[in-house]
Amino acid sequence: MPETEAQHVPVAIVGGGPVGLMLALFLDRHGVKSVVFNSEPTVRAHPKGSTHNSRSMEHYRRLGFAAQVRKLGLPDDHPTDSVYMTRLSGRELARLPMPSEAEKMRIVAASSRTDQIVEPVHRANQMYVEALLLERARACANIALRFGWNVDEFTQDNDGVTLRAQSADGRRQEWRANYLAGCDGGRSFVRRSLGIRYEGHAALKQEFFGQNMISTYFRAPTLYRDFLKHRRAWQYWVVNPELRTAVVALDGKHEFILWSRQDNPDMPPDDGAIAQLVQRATGAEIPVEIVAHGAWTGGVALHAERFGEGRVWLAGDAVHLFTPTGGFGMNTGIDDAANLAWKLAAMLQGWGGPHLVESYAQERKPIAVRNTAASRALAKNIGDVKVPPELEDDTPGGEAARRKVGAFLATFGEEFASIGVQLGARYDGSPIVAPDGAPPADSFVAYTPSGVPGGRAPHVWLGDGRAHGDSLFDRLGVGFTLLRLGGKPASAAPFEDAARRRGVPLHVLEVADGETRELYERDLVLIRPDQHVGWRGNAAPGDADALFARLTGG
Repeated sequence: MPETEAQHVPVAIVGGGPVGLMLALFLDRHGVKSVVFNSEPTVRAHPKGSTHNSRSMEHYRRLGFAAQVRKLGLPDDHPTDSVYMTRLSGRELARLPMPSEAEKMRIVAASSRTDQIVEPVHRANQMYVEALLLERARACANIALRFGWNVDEFTQDNDGVTLRAQSADGRRQEWRANYLAGCDGGRSFVRRSLGIRYEGHAALKQEFFGQNMISTYFRAPTLYRDFLKHRRAWQYWVVNPELRTAVVALDGKHEFILWSRQDNPDMPPDDGAIAQLVQRATGAEIPVEIVAHGAWTGGVALHAERFGEGRVWLAGDAVHLFTPTGGFGMNTGIDDAANLAWKLAAMLQGWGGPHLVESYAQERKPIAVRNTAASRALAKNIGDVKVPPELEDDTPGGEAARRKVGAFLATFGEEFASIGVQLGARYDGSPIVAPDGAPPADSFVAYTPSGVPGGRAPHVWLGDGRAHGDSLFDRLGVGFTLLRLGGKPASAAPFEDAARRRGVPLHVLEVADGETRELYERDLVLIRPDQHVGWRGNAAPGDADALFARLTGG
């Protein structure tokens, strides 16, 4: 087809980062074609977040590559502790022990049938996983990739979106899409074109993890050998009267990230000064190679006024900006993609109602507000650490100071035990959820499994092992799933008939054991395509057609 003719695709995605690529992969799972535009020729090689939380890992599992993600990042036996030190060659103040990848898998293998951690959090830098996502997208016939193409114009009407893109060498293409998804980051061209602003908190004014920060990717070939070999960790927080900084291990060998303050954001980072900062944080003149820098704002907690309109919707950093504490940013964006993908698929396949897509914003904006607030609160905790001047002294006073600071730092475990944030997102009050019962109390640090509609479907191991195929999640359908629980559940026929009439994809799954029935508290449960409970009851409703109309935005 000549490039002067408009090419048609059901969904055009602007932004080829993890959220855009995951949206394309989710759409592919639903059988929907998409094109992904990304202004850079490939995924970025600069490290960002290193946390793939339990919910994101469940999404990777659904798409078939969680095991591949687990091979990325730190070695299997590398602890994922967070340790607080006076310097990398100095004294430990506190250590928050966390298991290695191998230990986590052993815990899963020995877990109870109703254990909720089917996929534990994994520490692998975003740049490694983005490369894998791009590789997976390239293998999908439903995904067209336009990396190195910048979308600089779009217009929408009642039937779709017309957009124009230009390549680095000046070629231009015009595309026509039924829907456009803006996954193009914090400076989103798509969001700005819609006139949508951020609201919330721009920064924290504090000594560390506030205002202007910089992330530096560096290599230090002797750091493990000389100072960290016998006290490995994932994060090393350096706390002393002279400086505050943090070092994150990337490969467990010689690659790291350094987080530090940027005193003059109008000037480019000075490689020599940053290398000296690494040496000061270490307490020794080790060799340091600076690879790249990236700026960010400490304490930022922003979310968009609106998440889209008409045929154009936004996800990821385009609608929420986080400070890195807790590792919530990318993971919240991936959950956005899981929610948006099935709704776009439903509209394109004819079984979505007129209000289905707008429910995306109704469900996801409260989660953005909640999660950005959680991340900001954790950042404030870090900034509240008081460092006495005698902290490094080899004196009784120094020893007492270290005990006091260490006891305070040891309370920071909630940053790394945020399972309530990871698994606890709920859509209570959503117009496409049928309420039944009171949801559990919201908590950042605790997750209470509940069959009350609106939340993540509680997990149960159905097989005897803990491999792929043994989890309830592995046996759910691509569309809706009706669980028939316990010994003698009601007939699925009313649901199957209504779904057939409306064209809604429905899979019926029989789970006879009483333990699962007790977990969900009802005989029948409808689980949405994004693994959230949409409805439950002990008998089919009087009008199953009306129920499906509600759950699909009718």
